[in-house]
Amino acid sequence: MRSVILGCTLASLILTAGCSGLSPRQQRMLSGGAIGAAGGAVLGALTGGSAATGAAIGGAGGAVIGAVR
Repeated sequence: MRSVILGCTLASLILTAGCSGLSPRQQRMLSGGAIGAAGGAVLGALTGGSAATGAAIGGAGGAVIGAVR
């Protein structure tokens, strides 16, 4: 369990290291997609559906809303 947590932490640090040069619109798109994916996964799991499908739909919707805003 400890190695899984460490691996996830390292992966998230590596993935966010390349985000420093993003424009404000790109940052909103990225954060909207991440929030949408997390919310979609939770709702998908709670309603008895697929968490992966919920994450995909929520992430796409969040990215679009972040880009439009």
